[in-house]
Amino acid sequence: MKNIANQRYYLVREDVLTDAMQKTLEAKQLLESGTVSSIWDAVKKVDLSRSAFYKYRDAVFPFHSIVKERILTIIIQLQDQKGTLANLLGIITNAHCNVLTIHQTIPIQGRANVTLSLDVTSMDVDLNELIESIQKLEFVESAEVISSGAL
Repeated sequence: MKNIANQRYYLVREDVLTDAMQKTLEAKQLLESGTVSSIWDAVKKVDLSRSAFYKYRDAVFPFHSIVKERILTIIIQLQDQKGTLANLLGIITNAHCNVLTIHQTIPIQGRANVTLSLDVTSMDVDLNELIESIQKLEFVESAEVISSGAL
């Protein structure tokens, strides 16, 4: 095996990974989440050979798993209604994000801008799903990612 310090790393899109690599990632996720308790159960569940799993397990990683700090900054325009910020923060909490900072402008003409900086290390939904769930709230006029740090 090569010295890890001398290895090169590449970032590739999921759709160019081989089927075995994708299934290895699925099996690793099952193990990490506790859905299965053994490698045998994981590979059986994703229909992958154990040898393929062992071949790729130390070679393929989800991008987010190798990034140390994951900070996301979102700017949201809210209608000025009672409880909107609390409801918004409920969505953030349900996605297992940690609020690092909140900055809210004084409402003008019935609207306020809220900027949230979030630690998304433990987030259990896809970033697009989180943004879509925020945008679907009836009191949210817009929600945009302005900084995705290490996402």
